[in-house]
Amino acid sequence: MRVRPSTFSIAARDPDTETAGVAVQSKFVAVGAVVPFVASDAGAVATQSYANVAYGPDGLDLLRDGHDAEAVVERLTSEDEERASRQVGIVGADGSVAAFTGEECLDYAGDVQGENYTVQGNILENRETLEAMAETFEESEGGLPERLIAALHAGNEAGGDSRGEQSAALYVAREGGGYDGKNDRWIDVRVDDSPKPIDELERVFKIYDVTLLAREPPEETRSLEGDRAEAVTAVLADLGHYEGSSTEFGEDEREALEGFRGVNNFENHDLDVLEDAIARGWDDADGEGEELLVDAIWQGLSRLERK
Repeated sequence: MRVRPSTFSIAARDPDTETAGVAVQSKFVAVGAVVPFVASDAGAVATQSYANVAYGPDGLDLLRDGHDAEAVVERLTSEDEERASRQVGIVGADGSVAAFTGEECLDYAGDVQGENYTVQGNILENRETLEAMAETFEESEGGLPERLIAALHAGNEAGGDSRGEQSAALYVAREGGGYDGKNDRWIDVRVDDSPKPIDELERVFKIYDVTLLAREPPEETRSLEGDRAEAVTAVLADLGHYEGSSTEFGEDEREALEGFRGVNNFENHDLDVLEDAIARGWDDADGEGEELLVDAIWQGLSRLERK
């Protein structure tokens, strides 16, 4: 018997940044290998329930050929003898949105659409899961990846998968957004097996963001001093980059931060920007040790527009 994963997802686009993406959570291992298909020149497809993974590349090709999302859903499902057990959500680069939930998808199964997004799920606790995702996506601030993750959290908190949690994924495409600008794979983060996959997805995304995504430079930078400088040097000391403690953040302390930057591949941001980000983000950061320092950097950088 084929495995039927319980899954909820959101496919969406941001017309301001010309990005499209899918975020998904499932009681199914490595859901990122099955559900999300995205291309900057076409849009986003989420295929789930008894997923027909051909819906991904075929759907993107149809979008490229000029069909809107509704026409693509109709084309894909009408030619599929097992459509009754399929679920798919599609957002086109043109802004069109559509979804399909087969009558044999297990309860609760359904979908909700809004401007530039569609949410869908099966084997859910309730319809509120989908409604919470839609409402949160519409009301959340920040970039497309942050809004997609926020929608996953909201869906999970409203009920989520009736069988529990296991894996999650975030895939966002942007023209030239991939590593070194050589493809459109702007964000591709997966958590294949975890008791708290959405929390872990957010943690890994923040590292990915700091490491690989560029931000506009700040107009002015702040220095670390006082209690924040002392707290940061204590963390750097625990991580082996510094000896002692200090309420000043001078040459030795910046050398320690430079060591931390190099070990973690954060060369995407110069040292002044990192220090500024920590100074601005420290009070809002969570975690301990390296996780705390990374979260402070992410919090501080979040005020800057992505390039």
